[in-house]
Amino acid sequence: MITMNKPARIAVIGAAIVAAVMALMLTVLLTWDWDRSRPWLNDKVSQAIGRDFAIRGHLNLSWHRPPGDTGWRSTLPWPRFTASDVVITNPDWARQPNFAALEQIDVDIALLPLLRQQIAIPSITLVNPAVDLERRADGSVNWILTPPADTPSAWTLTLDQIRFASGTVALTDQLKKIDAVATIRPAGNAVEVGALLDKDAPAVAASTYGFAFDVSGTYNKAAVKGSGKFGGVLSLTDTSRPFPLQTDLRVGDSHIVLDGTITDPGNLAALDLQLQLASGSMAHLYPLTGVALPDTPPFSTSGHLTGRLRKSDSVFRYEQFTGKVGGSDLAGTLTYSTAGARPKLAGAVRSERLLFADLAPLVGASKTAAPSADVRLVPGRAIPVTPFRTDRWKAMDADVKFVGKQIIRDAALPVNDVSAHVIMNDGVLTLDPLAFGVAGGTLTGKIALDGSADPLRGKFTISARGLRLKQLFPSFEPMKTSFGQVNGDASLAATGNTPAALAATLDGELRMLLNDGVMSGTLLEQAGLNVANIVVGKLFGDTPVKINCAAAEFIVRKGVLDSRVFALDTTDALINVDGTVNLGTEHLDLNVHPQTKGFRVFSLRSPLYVKGTFKNPQVGVAMGALAVRGAAVVGLGLLNPFAALLAMVAPSDNSQSPCPTIIADANKRMK
Repeated sequence: MITMNKPARIAVIGAAIVAAVMALMLTVLLTWDWDRSRPWLNDKVSQAIGRDFAIRGHLNLSWHRPPGDTGWRSTLPWPRFTASDVVITNPDWARQPNFAALEQIDVDIALLPLLRQQIAIPSITLVNPAVDLERRADGSVNWILTPPADTPSAWTLTLDQIRFASGTVALTDQLKKIDAVATIRPAGNAVEVGALLDKDAPAVAASTYGFAFDVSGTYNKAAVKGSGKFGGVLSLTDTSRPFPLQTDLRVGDSHIVLDGTITDPGNLAALDLQLQLASGSMAHLYPLTGVALPDTPPFSTSGHLTGRLRKSDSVFRYEQFTGKVGGSDLAGTLTYSTAGARPKLAGAVRSERLLFADLAPLVGASKTAAPSADVRLVPGRAIPVTPFRTDRWKAMDADVKFVGKQIIRDAALPVNDVSAHVIMNDGVLTLDPLAFGVAGGTLTGKIALDGSADPLRGKFTISARGLRLKQLFPSFEPMKTSFGQVNGDASLAATGNTPAALAATLDGELRMLLNDGVMSGTLLEQAGLNVANIVVGKLFGDTPVKINCAAAEFIVRKGVLDSRVFALDTTDALINVDGTVNLGTEHLDLNVHPQTKGFRVFSLRSPLYVKGTFKNPQVGVAMGALAVRGAAVVGLGLLNPFAALLAMVAPSDNSQSPCPTIIADANKRMK
């Protein structure tokens, strides 16, 4: 017989009592009717989330070992509660009564945190959930679950992982104008990535996709339809775990394909995706992205999209993308950042083969050969009154360099290449520098449009150098024997919210010099110079005329071009033009004074007048006082100064320009 001293007997009795209590508790837990605990549990969860929570079906309990735990903690099992017919209500302002309704929910609960009045849920599995997500115009949302400030609870709730099952998710977002429903189902086989994206794009392993979805609805009144796949487990605590996502989505005429991962989906901390995007116009992406892009022909692009998302400092980088706009190719890298006062788009874009028809919208022309329906004209006027769309200019800043190495165009259009540095800063759009390769020469300049002002303010500085005449009109046979060049400068400023208003307020000056060229009615008709075509026809008939030198200099004040110098020296005559061109009223008031060299062109003895409007010009023979006035004109030398024009004289093909000699002789005759 074993005898124990008193302390030993006390220890044995204590151990027996503890064992009995634990056995009793285990028996109670295993045999307890957990449906009787639903009111208590509903109340505690409701306090923790600040919403009404209710288990309307059965509540059961089972036990399992904590996955991944070691040591003594692994010996302490987790209870798993299984509840059916569970609902969480919405705020009073929501459209739907319930935020979530579930056919079944499996909840794992860690025991030790209960001692600290904390409901710690390592994992939750949702079976056939129906979730309603809503955001109002004031930014308030229904998916943030917090206890009311006036009824604080001693209990708190933490959630680590969510496992999805078949169900539906509805999203109504008044800010983004989204109204859509997604249905979720087990994924099965992964989507064939090669069928959606470029075959060289990296694919996520099929086993990582747990569920598939289909979505339909509207976004900003445009139809939304698509499908995709995503990971089976969403971690809310391990923010470093990439969450796989694959989707093929159509919004209006835009087609979006994504394949990659999202880090910390609860907060969208980071993106690493292959992106394919197509749309009827880049401008159609503004409601989707908030990035103000120009109106273009249909385009598509594919590249690598990465992103770091923060509340006030998010950065998206679209790397090494390739694509097409109309028939033109595009490639480059762009970065979009939300840091600073406004979002900013920066980067470089290049095109190896650029169709001029695709470039036209970027320089203000219509996307089609026919006039755009958006172009508004006043009856009888030639300059459009279509308002500039500056409302989006303040939405973002930009610093983008663009190079088009080869421009594919009609044979009659002598534009070879283009480069531009586009800067948008607080509503001010600047193209500096802007350069075109034109007819063997260059057309360079700087354009600044201040869209933050009302009316819009514009400044234009343009310089043309070395434009070869035989390349300016390559399809015109007489030009092929010409070796002359055209040089010019313009410095102008204006204000106005339409092209017509800008033209009516132009101030500045412009000048042009041409040496050794050919002029004919056919040439001017091809150039679209209708008034000049009529004048030349009256002076010379249909015979091509050799131009030794042509010079023009205009002072522009409030939309009125006043000729300081406007003269031509031809084989047959010296011709001076004076008068004004009013861009505001679109009226012409010009006088043409020809001085015949000998008697070869008898009709050149009479001066002409040019009056009327741009749409309906009137050219006739001047009589009386005007004829006397014309007789006093002596070629190019009557009007001065020529200093600014002489600076633009540039002989071509080693030929000596006649302009300096002609100008010098004219100046001598004035003395």
